[in-house]
Amino acid sequence: MLVQKEIERMIVGGELAAGAKLSENTLALRLGVSRGPVREALRGLEQTGLVQLEKNRGVFVRQIAVEEAAEIFELRATFDQLAGRKLAARIEPAQLKELTALIERMEKASARNDADAYHPLNLRFHDALIEFAGNRKMLHTYRRLVNELNLFRRHTLAQRDRLPASTREHRQIVEAIAARKPELAGQLLHDHVMASSARMRTTHAQSADVVALARPKPLTHKKTK
Repeated sequence: MLVQKEIERMIVGGELAAGAKLSENTLALRLGVSRGPVREALRGLEQTGLVQLEKNRGVFVRQIAVEEAAEIFELRATFDQLAGRKLAARIEPAQLKELTALIERMEKASARNDADAYHPLNLRFHDALIEFAGNRKMLHTYRRLVNELNLFRRHTLAQRDRLPASTREHRQIVEAIAARKPELAGQLLHDHVMASSARMRTTHAQSADVVALARPKPLTHKKTK
């Protein structure tokens, strides 16, 4: 499990890029372990959606296309909406206290314009919502979806110019849950996640435009009479 967690950290952190081939020997030497634990760790990571095994080719860090990412966002929005509704109907004081504490830490990170600190707090906030909803099957599936999205959108997870607005949205969600307003809490969460999906598409399109502009143009020869 320690080996799996470390490889997961390297993938999510970008040290092992999407599409990269993973060598058991290289990882074993890097982590100071034998190949056995690495092999088991890669099998575990395949189950979480972070790597894929290709027959006769090896193990690769998964690549997520923009359309697949959009589908994952839709599922996430549905899960978050359901969790918001359930929590607004029955949240416990200790759970509300934890969510509020996370919001306060997110506000401090936002005030510092610290996206690196904000990112894990944002992930923990949404994970806590699903966890507190009390559906273990949904929690397991949700965490796999988040892992897959991390492969696609790490650079858009916590854009600095979005931190204040994102923090306000999170506080509004907690306020709706605390006020016992299931429909409002669910709708706020759904809209929050789908807004992230829209930003993902915009960022991806802008990146594609930049790449297209950077490509050298083919030389053309003028015809001479």
